[in-house]
Amino acid sequence: MGGGLPVALATAWVLARCRFPGRAALDALVHLPLVLPPVVVGWLLLLVFGVRGPIGAALQEWFGLRLVFTTGGAALACAVMSFPLMVRAIRLSLEAVDPGLEQAARTLGAGAFDRFASITLPLAMPGVLVGAIVGYAASLGEFGAVITFAANVPGETQTLPLAIYAALQSVGGERVAARLSLVSVGLALAGLLASDWVGRRLKARLGR
Repeated sequence: MGGGLPVALATAWVLARCRFPGRAALDALVHLPLVLPPVVVGWLLLLVFGVRGPIGAALQEWFGLRLVFTTGGAALACAVMSFPLMVRAIRLSLEAVDPGLEQAARTLGAGAFDRFASITLPLAMPGVLVGAIVGYAASLGEFGAVITFAANVPGETQTLPLAIYAALQSVGGERVAARLSLVSVGLALAGLLASDWVGRRLKARLGR
């Protein structure tokens, strides 16, 4: 998740500030995991990052790195599924930044990076942090893409939803499933409350 946030920030900035041919196609591609069945996303990850996929084969040949059926693969599947949520939250925050402030800084001689680091990013920070928290909370509940791409290996790729599923498949596992479900509900509520609190605090501090 942490590694996906800079990519989400860059993608959100491109979608919010840049106009170029294919922008609509990029926007649709970014948000595709929101509308596709998670199992389909996992299958597409297998095609691309599997041991015979174009990227997966290269990673294994050049770096000896295999993602499929590993902890890294589970993290990748969660990151892909939560990526659109992060991008959307950050993009909305970037679009709310007054362009006049950036133009004023530009007339004073501030470069593009200086304007982004000193004006745009601080003003958009509520959306960045909310996107990170919501994305993390959403990744905790991901099931279909993870089980398709990384399988359900206890101690290796088994996430909380997969552990609940495994408990329900075993005799007398209802109590374990119930406890894990309570943990899942608690983590989800904590994530949502935290994102709301962080957003309100930062907006109040920025006077928005």
